[in-house]
Amino acid sequence: MRICWPQAIMILLVVILGIGSMLSGCGKKGPLYIPKDAGKQLQQSL
Repeated sequence: MRICWPQAIMILLVVILGIGSMLSGCGKKGPLYIPKDAGKQLQQSL
């Protein structure tokens, strides 16, 4: 089975975009949980 050029370019584009989206999550700062004080601050601001 032979792959034509447009199909190869489409596969390459999907792979590049997939890897880019996975790497975009790297380097995110901040806590990965909701702090317990966040609920209290939210209630006080209302």
